[in-house]
Formats: sequence, structure tokens, C-alpha cells
Amino acid sequence: MGAAGTGRAGVGRARSAGRAGADSELFWRELRGATQARIGLGRTGDALPTARVLEFRAAHAAARDAVHTSVDVDALCHRVAALDLGTPIRVRSRARDRAEYLCRPDLGREPEDSSMIRNTLSPSTFDVGFVLADGLSPRSLATHGPDLLAALVDELAPHYALAPPVIATQARVAIGDHLGAALGARTVLVLIGERPGLSVADSLGIYLTHHPRPGRTDAERNCVSNIHPPEGLGYRQAAAVVAGLVAGARALGRSGVDLKDSSHTEAVESPVVEAIPED
Repeated sequence: MGAAGTGRAGVGRARSAGRAGADSELFWRELRGATQARIGLGRTGDALPTARVLEFRAAHAAARDAVHTSVDVDALCHRVAALDLGTPIRVRSRARDRAEYLCRPDLGREPEDSSMIRNTLSPSTFDVGFVLADGLSPRSLATHGPDLLAALVDELAPHYALAPPVIATQARVAIGDHLGAALGARTVLVLIGERPGLSVADSLGIYLTHHPRPGRTDAERNCVSNIHPPEGLGYRQAAAVVAGLVAGARALGRSGVDLKDSSHTEAVESPVVEAIPED
């Protein structure tokens, strides 16, 4: 083959490689539009492109900030009070500060003092109690907590007696067992900031426990997670799922592994597995 033929072949290969690269980028761009996961990042030589490295570092910094940034309790109480559930009750866990909270998860599971709940409320029995907890992402509670609580109230208030909300700081999920029992609530919903990731730093979760009391295990709870519209689950969607779980827990007499979310059963056909009856 002459020099001209070799040159034309080289140009042809370059054009084919260019088309393949464009097709590959189009493919990954469409997939990236459907997920927040880091996929199809490309490469520059043997490394990631500089822009992708900087995006990763920014996401990592946002996740760290979400863990360590404290929630403005006064501002949160003001927004929650506007829902007319009663004056929010403030409590904190036994963890004295954020450092101890992160090193001692057990201290975050118990309130420093829950007697103020009993002293504030007259003896009563509520169907549903709410605990707004900062968890591992106080930022997510400040961003999503009041609007999510409003959606839950809209969904549950026509059917159940709702307790005044409790705002708990330096808190883990199990603190809801103590606070729900102090409220006299048949079911407690803990709205808590979820562990930040490199894709989402402000996701909120709801943990449902029926007949809360100290000593409940994670197997006795139900969780609705990944609540962070517009990318994650929306407030109304989450509230509808929780309403179904509350009704199911009351019918079943317990929450946890035996209680299933049935809100999508009409959309997804799947075999029905009957729960094993208790002895």
C-alpha cells in the first residue's frame, strides 16, 4: 500500500474512533440522566478527567459537611409550629456533642430526659407520634423535615389522633422508642437524616415502630427511605406509603418484617407470600 493509501486508512480509523466515542458518550449521557450514581465518567489517559475528580471531591466535602453541620432548632420549631400540631417539644440525646454522638451511637439512642414530655402533656393516648431527629444529616432534616411532616399530617390527620411533634438532636433512630412511649403513641414515626453518600447528602428517612418501647429492635421497624425530591422520593409519595404502613401495623398488631408496603401491588404483579402465623 502506498503512502496515500496508508494516510486514507489512518483518517478512516480516526473517523470511526470519533463516531464510536460520540456514540459511547451519548449512551452514558442517557444513563446518567436516570441515576445519580457515578457511571461512564470517561478517562484522560489512565486517570479520570479533571472535572470528574473535582466533582467527586465536592461531593465528598458536601457529605462531610452534612454530618457535622448542626440544625437550627429555633427555625425548625418555628416552621413545625405552623402546622398546628401543638408546640414542638425539644429534647436531646445523652450525647453531649457531635463528636461524642459519632463515637458513641448508643448515647444517641436514649434521650437525656424525657420527663418533660410527660410533664408537658396531659395523660392521653395518641394514635401517631412524630419525632424529627437530626441523625447523620441535620441538613436533610432542615431541608425536608417540615414539608414532609406537613404531607404526613395531611394524610394521617383525617383518620388518627396526632401527638405534638418532638424535635430531637444528636439523635439515632431508637430514641423514638423512648419518646413514643413517653407520648403514649400507638405508633411512632421518626423522621431522621440519613447517612450522607457521594450522590446524595440531604436524604431523609422515616422509621415506623408500632407500640414503641425501649428495647425494640430494627427487625420491629419499617423504613421508608431516600426522601429528597425532586431526585428522590417525593413528600406525598412517602406520606402515602407511610399511611398504608400505619394502617397495616394497626391491623396486624405489629410493625417490622411481617409488615409489607402494599402501595405498589397493583402496579407490580408478584406472588403473595403469607406471613407465618405466630404460636
